[in-house]
Amino acid sequence: MIDLKKIPFFDTLTDADFKEIVPYFSAASFRKRDVIFSEGDLPDWLYIVLGGKIKITKVSMEGKEIILEVIQPNDFFGGVAVLKGFPYPANAIAMEDSKVLKISRSNLLKVLDRFPNLMYRMALQLGERMKGSHESLKNIALERVESRIASLLLKLADKTGQKLEAGLLIDMKLTKQDIAEMVGTTIETSIRTMSKFKKSGILSEKEGKIVIKNIEKLRSL
Repeated sequence: MIDLKKIPFFDTLTDADFKEIVPYFSAASFRKRDVIFSEGDLPDWLYIVLGGKIKITKVSMEGKEIILEVIQPNDFFGGVAVLKGFPYPANAIAMEDSKVLKISRSNLLKVLDRFPNLMYRMALQLGERMKGSHESLKNIALERVESRIASLLLKLADKTGQKLEAGLLIDMKLTKQDIAEMVGTTIETSIRTMSKFKKSGILSEKEGKIVIKNIEKLRSL
C-alpha cells in the first residue's frame, strides 16, 4: 500500500483526498547508476524519492558530467518538463539503490487540477530548484574551485544539516567524485581541496559524512 501521508508535499490533503489520488501512483526501484531518464526523453513521469538519492546531471561540451542537484527522500524531480510538456532538460541517475513513486503526466495534471494548492506548492519548489541550478552553473563558470566547493557544502548543509557537538553534519554520503561532479572539477582537485579544508580545521568526517566544524571560515571562502 502506497503511503503518501509521510511526504510533506501532500500534508494539506485529507484522508479522503489521499484515497482519491493514491491509485494514480506506482512504485519503482532503481539500482545504483541506473538511468531513470535522459536529457531529451519525453516527460512521461514525475518522480518522488522514497529512499536513496538521485542526481540530476548535465554533460559539458568536454563530455564531463556536472551534477546540478541531488534529490533526497520526500522530494520530487522531473517537474518542470512534466508540467510544461517539453523533453526532460537533464539526466536523472540513481546515486545509490533507490525507491521512488511515479505518476504519469496525464494523471499528475488531473491531480493538480483537482487540488490547486499542490500546483502552488510545486511551483514554489520548482522556482527554488531552478534558482539553485542557475547558481551552480554560474559558480562553475566564474568561481575558483575552492570557492565552488565551499558554496556547495554550505548549500548542502542548509538542506540537510544536523547540529552535533562537533559541528554541522551534512546528512548525506558524498564521495570525492560526487563533489567533483557537482562543482565541475576533477576528482584529484576535489580530493586536494577537501584535504586542505580538513587540515585547516574547517571540516571533519563522521561515518563517511562531512561535518562542518567552522562554518564562518567556510563562508569566508
